[in-house]
Amino acid sequence: MDFTRDETQEAVAQVAAGLLARDLDGDALWAAFADADLLTLALPERLGGEGLSVTDVGALLTEVGRKAAQVPALATLGFGVLPIVALGDDAQQDALLTGLADGRTFTAALAEPGAQFPARPSVTAVAAGDGHSVTGRVLAVPYAERAHRILVPTDAGVVLVDPGADGVALTPTPSASGSPEFAITFDRARGDLLAAGDNAVQTLYRIALASIGAVSDGLLSGATVLAGEHLATRHQFGKPLATFQAVSQQIADVYVTSRTLHVSALAASWRVSEGLDAQDDLDVMAYWIAAEVPAAMQVLHHLHGGIGVDVTYPLHRYYSTAKDLARLVGGASYRLDLVGARCSSI
Repeated sequence: MDFTRDETQEAVAQVAAGLLARDLDGDALWAAFADADLLTLALPERLGGEGLSVTDVGALLTEVGRKAAQVPALATLGFGVLPIVALGDDAQQDALLTGLADGRTFTAALAEPGAQFPARPSVTAVAAGDGHSVTGRVLAVPYAERAHRILVPTDAGVVLVDPGADGVALTPTPSASGSPEFAITFDRARGDLLAAGDNAVQTLYRIALASIGAVSDGLLSGATVLAGEHLATRHQFGKPLATFQAVSQQIADVYVTSRTLHVSALAASWRVSEGLDAQDDLDVMAYWIAAEVPAAMQVLHHLHGGIGVDVTYPLHRYYSTAKDLARLVGGASYRLDLVGARCSSI
């Protein structure tokens, strides 16, 4: 049976939501994703995939965000699989992606000291033998230790590096959510060129940002629903909290922020999927993630009262993951500067 794009995204979301509802731990959930063939959706048909787009896979990432699930879905699919499909040739795809059905993970190095998504990476890659010698330092690389390969933006293009290779030093660094994150130093580490040139680096960035947008969309939507259920069932002075005017105004403001992010994330993802110029949409979306999502999460915490900071209650996962993503895209000031620079060039 042939499906329309909307039907495909709905089917993907339903399968993911069903697995997420089982409340499995991270490793068990990741294995369940693999068993359900959710990790192979973007693969070409010759590799057993469906050839789905960034937007289609984004439907899965949105559901992951909606439950604030601690799995390497964003790193593997958004930072790894989708860029490899976009940039790699058939031989590279065959070698790298055949292990996805068994839960193979990927990630990407999107930040350098003092620079997120650097337009001109300071990491160098010099041709050496049948590969490249990679030197430099990167930060905030999620799930790097368990990744099959790390996609590294360099001055030569996007290079694939094995985290266990000689010359690769991984240092665990803290994250708000507790998800594994690493600073990495490359000292003439061997790498394989996935795709050469600045355009390859920008393609990686575009797909990664669109994927971050999908997760952020789900995060805020899920946290808003969680707060709405709390306000409808929690009583004070004999009435549900939701009936108080100040409370209803605040949750309404968060809802507007959530829906605005949804529109922005979907528009950016669609333009990336269609091969259109998406930079304006991505810059606006990234600013919204950095500036508005953490602020909205603060309001939701306030509306929950003390229960919002209870680690046995799920809200803390949403807020902490949102803070990690806001940091990964560079923060509000950095993103506002980018939006301003694009406006001034019109």
